[in-house]
Amino acid sequence: MGAASLLADDLGIDLTMLARDGATSDDVVRYQLDKVEGRPALITLTMGGNDLLTTLFAPAKVGLPPDLDAAHRTVAQVATNYAIALPALTATGARVVLSTVYDPTDGTGDLSWVGLPAWEGGLEVLAALNAMIRDAAARHGAAVADLHAAFLGHGAEAGDVTGAEPRPDNRDLWLCGHIEPNAWGAGAVRDTWRAALRG
Repeated sequence: MGAASLLADDLGIDLTMLARDGATSDDVVRYQLDKVEGRPALITLTMGGNDLLTTLFAPAKVGLPPDLDAAHRTVAQVATNYAIALPALTATGARVVLSTVYDPTDGTGDLSWVGLPAWEGGLEVLAALNAMIRDAAARHGAAVADLHAAFLGHGAEAGDVTGAEPRPDNRDLWLCGHIEPNAWGAGAVRDTWRAALRG
C-alpha cells in the first residue's frame, strides 16, 4: 500500500490518486491540476524530483557528464510550476502539504550504482530545489513534509536500493527500484505527512 493510501486510511478520508510514476512538474500542471475537483480536505503535492532525474539522465544517454546549468534551469522551471499549481490548489480550500525531495545517495552524491559519473554540484542543486519548495509553501500557506530530512540514512547508505523487494528484512532501507519508496519508505512518507499536518 502506498503512502497516500496509508494516510487516507489513517484519516478516514476518500482518496483520489492523481500521481503518476515518472510525472514531471510540467505534467502536473498540464494534465493533473485540472483533475482536482470539488473541495478536497487534503492535497499532498510532491514534484521536482523527476524533473531533476530527467535533466541528470539526458546527458548520460549520449555519454556526456551531467549539466549543472541545465539542472539550475530545471529548478527554475519547477519553481514556475509551483507558482502555477499552488494558487489553484489552495483555492479549493484544502489543506495542502508539499514534500521536499529526498536524496537516494544519502548525502554522498555517489551515483555509481546507477552507472552515472559523479555529479559535481548535484547536492547543491537538490538543496536549491528543496529551498524553493519550502519558500513556495511559506508564500502560499502550505505545510512542508521534509522527506529529504526523513529519508537521510535510509537510501544507498542503508543497503541496495536497486532491489525490487517491497518489504526487505532491513527495515532501515526505505527505497527499492533505485528511487521508489518500498513499504517501509511508504510508511515513513505517511508519517512525515502526518507530522507536517500536526505542525
